[in-house]
Amino acid sequence: MNLLHPSARVVDAATGERLTPAMIDAAAAEIAGQPIVFLPMPTTVPAVARYLAAWRLEKPVLLLDPDLDHRALIARYTTGEVHPDLALLLTTSGSTGDPKLVRLSRSAMLANAGQVAESLGVTGDDVAITTLPLFYSYGLSVLHSHLLRGATVVLERTGIMQKEFWAAVGEHRVTSLAFVPSQYEMARRLRFDPARYPSVRTLTQAGGRLRTDLVADFAARMDAVGGRMFVMYGQTEAGPRMACLPPERLADRLGSVGRAMPGGTFAIEDGEVVYRGPNVMMGYAETAADLARGDDLAGVLHTGDLGRLDDDGFLFITGRLKRMAKVFGVRINLDDVERHFPVAAVAGDDRLHVFTEDGDVRALRSKIAEWLGTHFTGVDVRMIEALPLLPNGKTDYRALEASL
Repeated sequence: MNLLHPSARVVDAATGERLTPAMIDAAAAEIAGQPIVFLPMPTTVPAVARYLAAWRLEKPVLLLDPDLDHRALIARYTTGEVHPDLALLLTTSGSTGDPKLVRLSRSAMLANAGQVAESLGVTGDDVAITTLPLFYSYGLSVLHSHLLRGATVVLERTGIMQKEFWAAVGEHRVTSLAFVPSQYEMARRLRFDPARYPSVRTLTQAGGRLRTDLVADFAARMDAVGGRMFVMYGQTEAGPRMACLPPERLADRLGSVGRAMPGGTFAIEDGEVVYRGPNVMMGYAETAADLARGDDLAGVLHTGDLGRLDDDGFLFITGRLKRMAKVFGVRINLDDVERHFPVAAVAGDDRLHVFTEDGDVRALRSKIAEWLGTHFTGVDVRMIEALPLLPNGKTDYRALEASL
């Protein structure tokens, strides 16, 4: 199966430039002699052409943030020895730790593109617009699932806070919008009304936990115009999406991330969510030698997430194994704190540090301390104008920790 359906279209919203077979041919000629394609991935037609050329030539490609200096990373992973199944390399340091690479095979990428397209019902009539960087797994997943089904992808670079974005939604009759939680917060502030964009039929959410009140809010907005909202769950290590909560189950499973996608299964082992499916990565790479390794995981991914499954197989994420703090010797799940209060939480030296964009600091500290059942001196609340975000829209916890 080829990732690029013959009818698929890619168009630049600002310039009108369109992807052509000749562009892919030219890009393929340029990279033909490279064992690994190190590709800064701006949201442009030439970058997409180069990516698809690497796919056609079956060369592994490492997608990079075009605004960063990657010389050290490229030097670290330059090698002529790569496994024949290796197709895609993505960085996954998240907000903590040193960068390492996720190794994804061609079959895993195709499997997940198909899983997503099937779960969302993507057809050749659909038009997606970029809302996230293409070097980020969720943004790339939107590209993959639409190219596979012969749909249209509109490349837009200004972002949802700009009028140019919404003008492109209307001009190109965009049918689906993919947002991460921080973008749903933005859309709420913008008073997003789908009735103003009648072509938009689908909203999807992934990239972290979205507050249940916002899930219910946006689901109601879409339902009012005959549209749909899908809650999804995934990790870069799974290519990246693993679960989907369809619109018809939002009301009775609010707070769930859904069931495993077609071909996948979930289990809870010692409290941890374990996923099994055809889209699981081959493993991590921390050195160039790791790029020659085969499939280390055999389709089994220990996600590092804590969770539970109900009797019908719907998954509820309850936290992260490593997102823990201690306050006066008592272990606290930082994700639990963030679920109960509008804050970002990080661990300190026997203290809990939380950051908030609004509210009464003293009152919030008292409420959190009362909820934890601890003395208020164990909680440090700080006002911040805006939470620092990573390019993928997630909270930059390392930046918060560095500010302490």
